[in-house]
Amino acid sequence: MATTFLTPSKIICGSNALDSSAKTLAKLGTKAFIITDNIMIQLGNLDKVLQVLESQNIAYSIYSEVNSEPTDTMIINGLAQYQKENCDFFIALGGGSPIDSMKAIAMMSINPQRKLNTYMGKSVEYALPKKVAIPTTAGTGSEATQFTIITDTENDVKMLLKGSSLIPDLAIIDPQFTKTAPKNVTSATGIDALCHAIEAYTSRLSQPLSDTFALSAVKRIFKNLVIAYEHGDNEEARIQMSLAALEAGIAFNNSSVTIVHGMSRPIGALFHLPHGLSNAVLLKVCMKYIKSDVTKQFAELARYCEMTQESNDLKAADCFIEELISLLSKLHIPTLAELNIDKDKFFSSLEKMAHDAAVSGSPANTRKEISEDAMISLYKKLW
Repeated sequence: MATTFLTPSKIICGSNALDSSAKTLAKLGTKAFIITDNIMIQLGNLDKVLQVLESQNIAYSIYSEVNSEPTDTMIINGLAQYQKENCDFFIALGGGSPIDSMKAIAMMSINPQRKLNTYMGKSVEYALPKKVAIPTTAGTGSEATQFTIITDTENDVKMLLKGSSLIPDLAIIDPQFTKTAPKNVTSATGIDALCHAIEAYTSRLSQPLSDTFALSAVKRIFKNLVIAYEHGDNEEARIQMSLAALEAGIAFNNSSVTIVHGMSRPIGALFHLPHGLSNAVLLKVCMKYIKSDVTKQFAELARYCEMTQESNDLKAADCFIEELISLLSKLHIPTLAELNIDKDKFFSSLEKMAHDAAVSGSPANTRKEISEDAMISLYKKLW
């Protein structure tokens, strides 16, 4: 059976990747619409991008209002500024939120009158303005994917929008930016990347090329995430984690995420928990649940990551789960109670969360059959 494999048109990665991208940026347009957040301005990261643009005489307009996970309101406001400023290409600087926002604004720039939530369930395949992603966290993989997640504020739903046209044309992977990420962001985004890779490898839609990227990403993360978490200025660990996040993004872009991401989005929408953190909270419970149907895949991951040479798949899979739990412990992933999530509201929202997770489509890609009732039971186990 033939498969399609999608990646960004061009990737520039490694030390000094931003400076090396100057000539490429100059070919994309004459005025950039830069989407970022206030933290990037305060850390001086935006100034570094502006210096490169100015060196190439590229004009720009800055939209720095994406200071939380993106909502439809942010997208509408950004679109209005993009049109008013007559920009002709996009640059996103930051974590997944600015990059996801860039995709949505670019998508809407072609048909500004169309409502954002009408793109749900549709695939965006028409030509868009050029898009540049400069990730400052090693986790979301949005710089390499055809997906964007935007909150529908009216219905409290995280909309999963997709289409090959949403993939950035240029991804600039420069470790200088991830060095500024605090420990809690490093851990949460790192686990997000790990979820991408594990889910891609165990997805019903996995394929040989996506498996290659997923395996490599999982191995890099287990070897480097704790080092990056404990020693944020370790450039080699930061480089390896940036590569792992990119690989994981490419993997799930072509084979999809599964149960963790499906169940994570409703938690984020209702309780405003950062995406990577809600994934981390779910990871252990969900992986234990699906183990019976992905024993072979977990065993292969354990052996590839040199966790064990055990030939018995069940024992090797158990080893993988043990190493996963140990990693979460080393990263001090909190519980829902420690995150001050309202327990009563959480339990009263179980049916909505399970339904919204199912509607997203991601849980259906899990090799183990998972009903809404099963997801309700898993949500309960988080307490």
